[in-house]
Amino acid sequence: MTTAADTFADFLATLAETLDLGSEERARRLHLSRHHLDRVVSAAGGEPPERMRRRLLLERAAYELVSTDRPVLDVAIAAGFGSHEAFTRAFARAYGSAPSRWRHAPSSTRIPAASDVHFHPPGSLRLPTARKVTAMDLLTRMIEHHLWLTGEMLDRAERLGDAQLDAPIEVPIGTIDDDMTIRSVLARIVGQLAQWNAAVEQRRYDWDQERGKSLTTLRRELAEEGPAFLSQVRTTVAEGRLDDTFLDVTCDEPRVYSYAGMVAHVLTFAAVRRLVVLGAFETQGITDLDCGDPAEWVAQPA
Repeated sequence: MTTAADTFADFLATLAETLDLGSEERARRLHLSRHHLDRVVSAAGGEPPERMRRRLLLERAAYELVSTDRPVLDVAIAAGFGSHEAFTRAFARAYGSAPSRWRHAPSSTRIPAASDVHFHPPGSLRLPTARKVTAMDLLTRMIEHHLWLTGEMLDRAERLGDAQLDAPIEVPIGTIDDDMTIRSVLARIVGQLAQWNAAVEQRRYDWDQERGKSLTTLRRELAEEGPAFLSQVRTTVAEGRLDDTFLDVTCDEPRVYSYAGMVAHVLTFAAVRRLVVLGAFETQGITDLDCGDPAEWVAQPA
C-alpha cells in the first residue's frame, strides 16, 4: 500500500528531475491527478507543490546571482519568470531586497519552509534526512581521510629514488601561506576564524585587512572571533547539522561547503600553522609550549 510519505518522496524525486517543467508533467510521471498530488504534498510538505517549486526556483536563482555573473534578466527567465519586474517583486518578498542589490550583499539562499526541502547547488535538491552526522562521525571521517591520503602519498613515494626520498624539505608548506613570519601566520590563524564566521553568515571578507596587525589587535580579534566560532560549532553539533551546507561567499568564486567540512578544514590548517609558529619560537629560545600536542590538554578536566 502506498502511503502519503511514499507519494511525497516520489514527488520530491520527480521534482528534482523536472524543476523547470510544469505541474502536469510531474502528475503524469507519478500517475496521479493534480488534485490528489496537491492534497498529498500540501499535507506532507506544508506547502502546495507549485509553491514549493517556485520557492526552489528562487533559491536556485539566488545561488546563481552570487556564483555567476549572469545578467539578472537571464536568471529571472531561467527561474520561470516572464519579466524582470515580476522576478524582482518575488525575489524581494522572499529575500528582503532586489536581486541586483542582494547580489552584492547576499544572505542565506534558503527560504524558510516547513518541509526543509531546499535547492542544493549546483543543481539538485537537499532533502531532510533521518540520520544526522554526529561529532563522532566527523572524527571518523577525518581519520578515514587521513588513512586514505597517507596511502595515496605512499603510492606516490614509490615513484622516487632513495636520494629524492632522503633530501631535506626546504619549504614544507609553501602551498599554504607565502612569505611567512610569526606575525603573518598568527594573523592568518585568527583571520581564519573570522573568515569562516563570515562564510557561515554569508558575509564578504576582506583578506587584505589581515596584514600588518599589532599583537594587541590580534588578541582583541581572537577574543571576539574565537568564542563566536566555538559557539556556532557547538550549536551545529548540538542540533545535528554537521552535514548541512552553506554558500561561502568569502571566496573569489562562491563555493558550497558542509559544516563538517569547514570544521575539518579549520582544524587541519590551524594545526599546520601552529606548528610553524612553534618552530619559529624554538629558534628564538621559546620552548615552554613544546610542540603544542593537545593529547594531554584535552584529557584534563574542563
